[in-house]
Amino acid sequence: MPTAHLTLIGKPGCHLCDDARDVVGSVVAKLADDASALTITLEERSILDDAELHDLYLEDIPVLLINGQVHNYWRIDPVRLRTALLEVS
Repeated sequence: MPTAHLTLIGKPGCHLCDDARDVVGSVVAKLADDASALTITLEERSILDDAELHDLYLEDIPVLLINGQVHNYWRIDPVRLRTALLEVS
């Protein structure tokens, strides 16, 4: 079964990060409801806890990675995310 590992990079108190978390959660839940043949894991990382992430993404958060590759910055489009995840499977 294919796996998509999502990494959401942000920081506490970031309203765009909160919005991104909601979009990602909604898309993942809908794919799970559709009995997708895709296993999805989600990890959240804070730029406040990782100097390398801070240096890379300070001006770009939230950042969503799919299997280690940047999918999007700032705002996460649910249709684009769903399409990208279905392409993994």
